[in-house]
Amino acid sequence: MKLFEYQGKELFQKYDIPVPKGKLLTSKEDVSGLVFPMVLKAQVPIGGRGKAGGIRIAGNTDEAKKIMSDLFGMNLKGFIVNKILAEQRVEVEREIYLSFSLDRSRRMSLLMASGEGGVDIESVSDDLIFREWINPLIGIQSFNVRRIVSKLRLSDEEGKKVSRIIYQMYRLFREYDCELVEINPLVITPKGEVVALDSKIIINDDALYRHEDIVMEDMGLTALEKEARRRGISFIQLDGDIGVIANGAGLTMATLDALKYFKGKPGVFLDLGGTDDPEKVKQAFELMKKAKPKVILLNLFGGITKCDTVARGVKAVITKQGIECPVVTRIKGMNEDIAKDILKDAGLITTTSLQDAARRSCETAAGR
Repeated sequence: MKLFEYQGKELFQKYDIPVPKGKLLTSKEDVSGLVFPMVLKAQVPIGGRGKAGGIRIAGNTDEAKKIMSDLFGMNLKGFIVNKILAEQRVEVEREIYLSFSLDRSRRMSLLMASGEGGVDIESVSDDLIFREWINPLIGIQSFNVRRIVSKLRLSDEEGKKVSRIIYQMYRLFREYDCELVEINPLVITPKGEVVALDSKIIINDDALYRHEDIVMEDMGLTALEKEARRRGISFIQLDGDIGVIANGAGLTMATLDALKYFKGKPGVFLDLGGTDDPEKVKQAFELMKKAKPKVILLNLFGGITKCDTVARGVKAVITKQGIECPVVTRIKGMNEDIAKDILKDAGLITTTSLQDAARRSCETAAGR
């Protein structure tokens, strides 16, 4: 789950990481208590808001009202703005980049830092980005922090403040089961204060049950995506006309790639995960039907999942509720022969390979 900036900064405050004084605005009239100059920041879960016009500076109440009128309801890279974070403007002398993320190849947390933080951090040369891997058995150590801070060209007092923030970021990273905790930029003011001007935090979805203080936001989800989330189903809507039901993230992405290879347009993809629960299969097809694709591609690999159990669930749904579009199926794994017979009996198109299934799906969608 990717947190909004204001949610991330609430966690920063909990861990004593300094942030600008601010207020969350939810309506155009909500300007009481603002101190100018003020930075107004659209709250959407994407980067590059400044360049897209989602961050603006107001010098007085009239300017703030005009900017809020522009921002509320704005479509910012596909997300509608309905919250604005208003923060006191901070004078900046230097910008630093700091982050903790997961390095899955090393199975360690990775601390990254650069003295060249800011909106163009992606273009900073690799030799100016410093890395320190944290042993998960012993946690962050003073030598990890010293090695990073020594490369940032800070005064002794600035170094102490940045070091403390690094320790607190790591605590937050571990205690909230984060995949990413990023501050860009962490600024040093002319008075030597160190302040987090932005926050980017991603929490592992599977750990959210442990963090009841985190309020789930819709993040611009469609009505069907919200319904799928309530049912515990991974479901994403795209702009195309082919619906995909697969099991496992890797197989799902491979299916989308195969459709693109054959010039198809994936419109909805749904990940069944490792389940062969007939009720989950039923819910998956109910969601897919509501999305109204031209064709549905069911691509299933049965390792732990039993192919015939899924096939029976599919047949039960189609027999009872009907289906308005063709369904192309490709099933491999445990009990696949039984599954194919069940699917054929239900009137579905069966194939033997992913390539064949993708090609048939694209041809069928193009002909409708």
